[in-house]
Amino acid sequence: MTTFIWVAVALVAVALYLSWTAGRLDRLHARIDAARAALDAQLLRRASVAQELATSGVLDPAASIVLYQSAHAARQAEDEAREVAESELSQALRAVFAEPDAMAAVREAPGGEQAARELTQAVRRVPMARRFHNDSVRAARALRRHRSVRWFRLAGHAPFPGSFEMDDEPPSLLTAEGAAGR
Repeated sequence: MTTFIWVAVALVAVALYLSWTAGRLDRLHARIDAARAALDAQLLRRASVAQELATSGVLDPAASIVLYQSAHAARQAEDEAREVAESELSQALRAVFAEPDAMAAVREAPGGEQAARELTQAVRRVPMARRFHNDSVRAARALRRHRSVRWFRLAGHAPFPGSFEMDDEPPSLLTAEGAAGR
């Protein structure tokens, strides 16, 4: 009789552990979804601000075209090509705002201070949002690699989470101004 009790206690302990692990995995997947939504919002905000600047007429025509096309491509990109399109927007931002004259032109335009502040905030928030997303993905991947998760199929039919890899280095001029404006 005592053997039966110990076996029942062990089964209950294993069931509690599996239930706790499945709940943790579910919370991690929800955190990934929330982090991805936040990342998408920041990427959309950055592309929108870049498009507004490109169409404002304060930048030279060549810079405006490059910035507008990159921002438009980033906004319209499908999921498979999103990382490349966002990386190209980062490169375009670095190219356009490599010279202090470009930011000076933006600041001198009516409403330019606000536009410069929005752009600085947008390019600084993208790396943070991407880091939060990729950290959540890393945690979920680590848990999904455990034997108990694989053996008991605790992840269900959820797809294996993927990180978002892109060139998110902001223009040095914008990060220096953002740090100086604190």
